[in-house]
Amino acid sequence: MCGIVGYFCGGRHVSDPAVLMGEMTNALHHRGPDGSDIKVFESCGLGHTRLSIVGLEDGQQPMEDAGGRFVITFNGEIFNYVELREFLRGKGVRFRTGSDTEVLLELFAYEGEAALDRLNGDFAFAIWDKRDRCLTLARDRAGVRPLFYMWRDEVFYFASEIKALLKIPGIEVRIDPIALDQIFTLWSPIAPRTPFVGIQELEPARVMTVSGSGAETRAYWTLDFPDAGEESQDNPQTVTEELEELFTDATRLRMRADVPVGSYLSGGLDSSMVAASAVTMSGEGLETYSVTFESAEHDESAFQKIMARDLGTRHHTVNCDQDEIASVFQDVIRATERPILRTAPAPLFRLSKLVRENGMKVVLTGEGADEVFAGYDIFKEARVRRFCARQPNSKIRPHLFRKLYPYLTNLSRQTPEYMAAYFGVNPETLADPLYSHHPRFKSTSATKLFYSSDLKSEVRDYDALEELRDKLPERFHRWHPLNQAQYLETSFLLPGYILSSQGDRMAMANSVEGRFPFLDHRLIDFAAKLHPELKLKSLTEKNILREVARGKVPDTILDRPKQPYRAPESQSFAGKHRPEYVDRLMSDTALEQSNLFNPKSVSKLVRKCMDGTAHGFRDNAAFVGVLSTQIWIDEFTRLAATSTPDRPYQASKGTEVCL
Repeated sequence: MCGIVGYFCGGRHVSDPAVLMGEMTNALHHRGPDGSDIKVFESCGLGHTRLSIVGLEDGQQPMEDAGGRFVITFNGEIFNYVELREFLRGKGVRFRTGSDTEVLLELFAYEGEAALDRLNGDFAFAIWDKRDRCLTLARDRAGVRPLFYMWRDEVFYFASEIKALLKIPGIEVRIDPIALDQIFTLWSPIAPRTPFVGIQELEPARVMTVSGSGAETRAYWTLDFPDAGEESQDNPQTVTEELEELFTDATRLRMRADVPVGSYLSGGLDSSMVAASAVTMSGEGLETYSVTFESAEHDESAFQKIMARDLGTRHHTVNCDQDEIASVFQDVIRATERPILRTAPAPLFRLSKLVRENGMKVVLTGEGADEVFAGYDIFKEARVRRFCARQPNSKIRPHLFRKLYPYLTNLSRQTPEYMAAYFGVNPETLADPLYSHHPRFKSTSATKLFYSSDLKSEVRDYDALEELRDKLPERFHRWHPLNQAQYLETSFLLPGYILSSQGDRMAMANSVEGRFPFLDHRLIDFAAKLHPELKLKSLTEKNILREVARGKVPDTILDRPKQPYRAPESQSFAGKHRPEYVDRLMSDTALEQSNLFNPKSVSKLVRKCMDGTAHGFRDNAAFVGVLSTQIWIDEFTRLAATSTPDRPYQASKGTEVCL
């Protein structure tokens, strides 16, 4: 796991390229504290910061292939590098290092872009072809590892994180109002858009080539589902056995490292399955890590203890109270590089810090199982809504919503008519491809009540939902409704929010690599073909995963009601120990300067949050969204205003300039 930066100038002038590359590389020191190097060529520059995990002594980058034609800077891991090395050795390739980087580089030299089909990994890389003067960039299928780019004065720049691009001289930071509106509707921007005007994100499963004739982007993999009614009809026992074999192998590959590998343990099914599988492969025992909370509605420590005790792991916990969330929230926004609507990333930031303080660099997590195997409440909710919509006047069917959300105590007091209206039980909208997500988008969009008049004017003629509909593949309407909902989660929210704000960025902010067995592309493709009832049986989520886990995970974990991962929201900033930045950035003066939100409306919201009368998703999401946007403006406009390095740049082996 590392940080990568670079540029392609095509013969155009770049002032002090070695200095610029040094400053860009230095901005990603947290992604790779174990070393850094840069190479500058006539038309291209590449930089790298290294978190050494595989090939500890000989995996330094940027790295040239044996033939001297290609140079790579690579962030991530190729988990099947051992098998690929043997394949290449059979073709006569000789290796100089034990790193997966060299395997990737030599595979690209041998097969070109076709190499991407062979890779099992989480990656973002750039390869410079010195002969053809062409730069190739690619990103993994699920979007685990980030990659951003921009054009300035006809020069192409790229980096693992946007903060490195802000080292480019003269760059101006402006928030994109459309991206902000997308966040306040969908929870994240629609890639390739980012909150930064002029800076884009390479979408997952895409490869880009940049040369003197411009840039071209192509998809090398797509998430696809069979037509409704044509899903796999295989024997459930056979399918379960095949899934167990795939999951075990996905975990085995992600245990490969030249350093110890630990595991997160939330107390839920997904992380418990990962830890249970990993502990059988960890020769010296497994270290597990959990977040605990003081509030009972968020805390899962009882289940974490049960699982850790059952597996016999060396278990570590960090308690993340409300003051702790507020104290690290600025760090969270620096890491996410985007406004967010939830505080959930903050405890994960603190958890990865615990991992690093314990001397670990790598952890497995259960992320991705809910998207791939239909675990979220939203999938069950959509099924109930469709069921109710077939009899919209039913007084009985809406009571199913109470079963879905036992932890929403206010729901039990509501009438069937209220619940039907709240959850959008409307037969007229059944044909909308976004039907499954209507309640979420509706409740999230309510936060726009706090927009300033100028921001409302900027986005008046824009509809984020319409753009999302336009991004859907042609085959979408032919899929089963469950698969349609899964596509929305896996293709948009997973890379745009979960993996970005809660995955890679929270871990790498503390120089820790997260690995995700459930996001092995073989598992994703396998699950996509399954009959929907194997994933969501009646209202039992992840049904087939439960079959795989039975006997390996205690029944207490296996049969517990699903508890979504949440953290205290606006109340985290209401304590007497709240940091000064909260009052400063939410003041009328600061809000008037940013001109994105209505100071009068926000002031009322702040008072409700501070005195404990805020309630519901809208108040909490709006408060966190406004505060995180204000932090974003404060942090990144200030960061772009200076070109001074955060720390003196010194390459591990010395800058190499190849003109």
